[in-house]
Amino acid sequence: MSCRAVDRSATDKRFTISTWTEYIDTDTKHHTSTLTDFERHFGVKVDYRTDVTDNVIFFNKVVNQLGSCAPIGRDMIVLTDWMASRMIQMGWIQPMDPARVPNLHQNIISRLRAPAWDPELKYSAPWQAGFTGLGYNSKYLPNPPRTLKEFFTRPDLKGKIAVQTEMRDTMGLVLLALGYDPSHFTQAQWDEGITFLEKAKASGQIRAFSGQEYTDDLSAGNTVACIAWSGDMAASADPHSRFLVPDEGLMIWSDCMLIPNMASHQRIAEDWVNWYYDPRQAARLVDYNYYVSPVQGIEPYLRKLDPDLFKDPDLLNLIMPSEEYLSKTYSFMALSEAQIRDYEGDFSHVSGV
Repeated sequence: MSCRAVDRSATDKRFTISTWTEYIDTDTKHHTSTLTDFERHFGVKVDYRTDVTDNVIFFNKVVNQLGSCAPIGRDMIVLTDWMASRMIQMGWIQPMDPARVPNLHQNIISRLRAPAWDPELKYSAPWQAGFTGLGYNSKYLPNPPRTLKEFFTRPDLKGKIAVQTEMRDTMGLVLLALGYDPSHFTQAQWDEGITFLEKAKASGQIRAFSGQEYTDDLSAGNTVACIAWSGDMAASADPHSRFLVPDEGLMIWSDCMLIPNMASHQRIAEDWVNWYYDPRQAARLVDYNYYVSPVQGIEPYLRKLDPDLFKDPDLLNLIMPSEEYLSKTYSFMALSEAQIRDYEGDFSHVSGV
């Protein structure tokens, strides 16, 4: 059974995308956004929805429609690499025509060029990449934890920390805190990690399991430290929100553009991918959201846009990380469907999500 809709891109100039917040530049008095320029260039109206706050929660919103070959009302969704892999394996994502996205294949950085789950980038295109480490509010916490073990156990942080509802982000750092490699761990190590997290919750150390709303709690001082995404901290309007690299290391990930089955504007979706893989547009984007750009060749454009950025090596590493910085990063181990069900069940039991 073919789950493909008739492409109406030529006659119906609309495009609907679901993605995460804080991910795209916006129009201001002195700045026209990359999205507005895309609309003008292609004569398209974009419905840009920031309704992805957690991969599993979003998956649960659309699983019934995708499983029954029904449209989900979006032409593109942006989900984290492990979820992208899962949905591709389920047969729920439409392939892109490589001739329609030449910038993707010419300009993607080497580290993201050939993921094991989509080696030819037939179904996915990284939107941005980033790191998961620790965020803290320097106004309320002048002495932040330097290790993950401290974060989870320091008495003065009791009831003042938040962890992610994203299982791989939180459990990746839990495993690092215990001295294990999150890219290759055993069942016994996983069980130890879940017990460790459960104790941290039961003791009152953890105030909340949060989606992307954790940034608001951190700025308000409801929490003083949290498991955080690098771009959120780097782009925060709050000067006291800081990103910290724990001694044990960081998690690395990418969020990927996907065209779901029954999307009715495939060609516009491909135009969107190709537009954002132009180094000029990619530089404008990363100058706003401060995540790791998946596009090579952005440096000369970025230097013109934001020369001061190159005076701050810590911030620059969050956009164009050095090899030394990347050596501190870990990916989460690939899981079978059975492991996904078991591990997400274990995590959900602790998080309540």
